[in-house]
Amino acid sequence: MPVTRITRKDFQEDRQGRTFADVLDDAEQPLDQVLEFFNDGRRQQRMEDSEVHHDRPALAGVVRELETLEPVNRFLATKHPRRTKRLRQVVGVVVRMIMESRGWQRTGRKGSLGVRAKISGRRNRPGSYHNTGGLAFWFLRAERYELKAGMPFQSVRQRSRVHDASDGKAVRATDRRRKKV
Repeated sequence: MPVTRITRKDFQEDRQGRTFADVLDDAEQPLDQVLEFFNDGRRQQRMEDSEVHHDRPALAGVVRELETLEPVNRFLATKHPRRTKRLRQVVGVVVRMIMESRGWQRTGRKGSLGVRAKISGRRNRPGSYHNTGGLAFWFLRAERYELKAGMPFQSVRQRSRVHDASDGKAVRATDRRRKKV
């Protein structure tokens, strides 16, 4: 599949992207590094693989690498939580733009990326919104996607329902499709 390239102009023209003028106009925001990061074919393939093969949000396929980018990590660790939230939302918009251009659609569900740290009275301190467990340090949840043409595999939840409905008997693939699990 060809690489999807998102530019600042593409982002600004997107229906959601245009609502982030504050991020586009803020020279301290590492937006250019985020766009450069996601304009990579291998990373885009890992995002798709995360959904297809690991049943995790697309962002899960690249989030650790994204968080190790020094400008991104420094910004998230040192700026006010309200500003970091806007950058994290921008990442979600960029992921959506890429996934939709590659034949995916949103499911309306979010998948977990981390377990938020318990914060007592320090919510407005820079770097206070981080995780203590899970896959990501700075990102808590991310949108789930599915192929518009249909997913090649059923989720474990879907397979379990089919299995339980059959009382453990082998179920043919055609029967699974008819049950619309």
